Amino acid sequence: MRHRIAGRKLGRTTSHRWAMLRNLVTSLLEHEKVKTTDAKAKELRPLAEKMIGLGKRGDLHARRQVLTLVRNAEVVRKLFDTISPRYQSRNGGYTRIVKLGFRSGDGAPVSIVELVAEGKEAKSLKKRRVGKRRRKEKEPTETAKPEAPVSKP
Repeated sequence: MRHRIAGRKLGRTTSHRWAMLRNLVTSLLEHEKVKTTDAKAKELRPLAEKMIGLGKRGDLHARRQVLTLVRNAEVVRKLFDTISPRYQSRNGGYTRIVKLGFRSGDGAPVSIVELVAEGKEAKSLKKRRVGKRRRKEKEPTETAKPEAPVSKP
């Protein structure tokens, strides 16, 4: 049983797993979309969300914390200058996992992890009316003969 054990091992040693996740986060922030297996995507999401949160903070200490995980200075610059300002009004939920299907070679479930585009996703949520649905009233079907118009004398 896996009681109180967080995270997935992904069939790798600890150092290999951390190196792979660092590379995935760097690629996601660089290209804003990455294709990987479902298990790796689910492990990648919290790290990417944390990096964007640090980027929103924007101070020197946050930049140094990001540099411990993302080792590419250009990507860190992109994170702080272009990616993080997009999400200033958003409290989390910066990434989306879209399942694609199964890989043909080994049958592994594959998905895309992408950054949510703030302009496209910001929709006003309208409250739905609660109550009975109104139906269009149908015109009565005329089976009886229409009455002839009565003329007045």
